[in-house]
Amino acid sequence: MSSASAHPRESMQRAESSDQSSSQEREQTPSWQPRNLCVALESASRRASLQERQIKDLESKLALDLSNSRAIENLLQEVFTGIHQTTERAHFASSNTVPHIDHSLQEDLSLLADLEESLPDIGSQVRDIRNVYDRGRDKARDLMSSLEWLNTPLSQRLRTIIFTPNAPVSKKWKIAVRSLFALVFCACMWIAWITLRGAVRAHRQRLVWGERLMS
Repeated sequence: MSSASAHPRESMQRAESSDQSSSQEREQTPSWQPRNLCVALESASRRASLQERQIKDLESKLALDLSNSRAIENLLQEVFTGIHQTTERAHFASSNTVPHIDHSLQEDLSLLADLEESLPDIGSQVRDIRNVYDRGRDKARDLMSSLEWLNTPLSQRLRTIIFTPNAPVSKKWKIAVRSLFALVFCACMWIAWITLRGAVRAHRQRLVWGERLMS
């Protein structure tokens, strides 16, 4: 009987200790109040709006980067197209134009070699042609001066021969004309001197020419 009474006491003590522990746990656990709930909701909404703005900024940056990447892609495509076209042109030029230019250069070099060989002959021919042209020009100038001389009046031609060295006549002709002019001039001076001497003598003798002649 003593042992049976001891067991209910122990069970009662255990129940009381469990009730005490459960009450202590209830006191230790925090109780949620409405004020703390509003603060938590406001902070969550602020975080949500901040994250939304960050997401929108990220979307705008991504859109800008996407447009820039598309523009860069287009530019690279254009550059690649230009490089490809340039490569094709260079290949065409190296396969077609360069051999043609090389062939033309070879022909030009051969022509230059031929010209180098024929240049002395051409130079001598040019000198001969120049000499012939100079002689023809001199002859034409002489003919023109001769025609002008022939069209000049005789008196002017005589004055030119006598008083100037530019007459287009030979030296013998100049000597002859000047000698003849000297003789005529001397004769005229001699006649003038005799006439002047007779006049002076007649004036001294006071003779009248008419009476002298009648006598």
